[in-house]
Amino acid sequence: MRWKSSVIALILTLFLFSCNTATTQTSGGKSNIITAQQSPKTSAKRVVALSSLAADIISQLDATNLVGITGSSLFKNESRFEDIPRVSEGQNAPNLEKIVSLNPDLVIGTAGFSNVPMQKLQQLGIPTLSTKVNNWESLEALTKTLAEKINVDPQLLLNRYKTFLPDHPNQNISTLVLVSRQPILTPNKNSWAGDLISKFGAKNIAAELQGNSPIGGYVTLSPEKVLETNPEVLIVVNAEANLLNSLKKEPFWQKLQATKNNRVYVFDYYGLVNPGSLDAIEKACQELKKIFLASK
Repeated sequence: MRWKSSVIALILTLFLFSCNTATTQTSGGKSNIITAQQSPKTSAKRVVALSSLAADIISQLDATNLVGITGSSLFKNESRFEDIPRVSEGQNAPNLEKIVSLNPDLVIGTAGFSNVPMQKLQQLGIPTLSTKVNNWESLEALTKTLAEKINVDPQLLLNRYKTFLPDHPNQNISTLVLVSRQPILTPNKNSWAGDLISKFGAKNIAAELQGNSPIGGYVTLSPEKVLETNPEVLIVVNAEANLLNSLKKEPFWQKLQATKNNRVYVFDYYGLVNPGSLDAIEKACQELKKIFLASK
């Protein structure tokens, strides 16, 4: 069926953070993945990042340690990455020969998405770090871990993160985030998107919902369920081409209070669904402030 093909495409090309891997627990009880194999005892000096977020964090902490990065579209216009070799293009698998030629003492990948190349690199004796970011606490934990790996102080960067978030979120506005139409997918509290909007006082209607979606942290909704929840705010993520126009064809669309009150907002995929980069996260946070804090 066509919708099943659409789901598979989303899993393979968009949601890179769903897998079964050893987890650690943060103080709030939420899990994040930071798993090291053959971790170097001395600080890493030559780092290859197979995820755009890890590349960005390392670059912000100390760019001199970064010798190879993923070919993410997020970095096309970034002058600070111009002279750093790309070890992959788009969503293609990384070039192992190119990685090895860079003589890295640490390769950082994303759990689930980078498992195969990371395993091969481990077999070659190259230290690796597998990471997963699905909530704000895991972003902070990853930053601290990477800073420790290259022996720098993460505090300036952690302080920057604090400026992204509101001081006293208390709006409690019922909110629904939609990332696809067939099926209708929405993040629950176990996703980056679900956790992020909660930081702004949004009441995520799907926070506690569980289902059989093959994408971790996301659940499927029926059109009837969307109408039943009737959110005050509706956020549409451009994970699919023309998603907003497609959703407007649904019978429930004009009946929602969010559409009646002109409180429908379109967000980039990077920043809200996939953290992507620090600039993408900051941009998403700025947009969320406009939505949830403007009336305070």
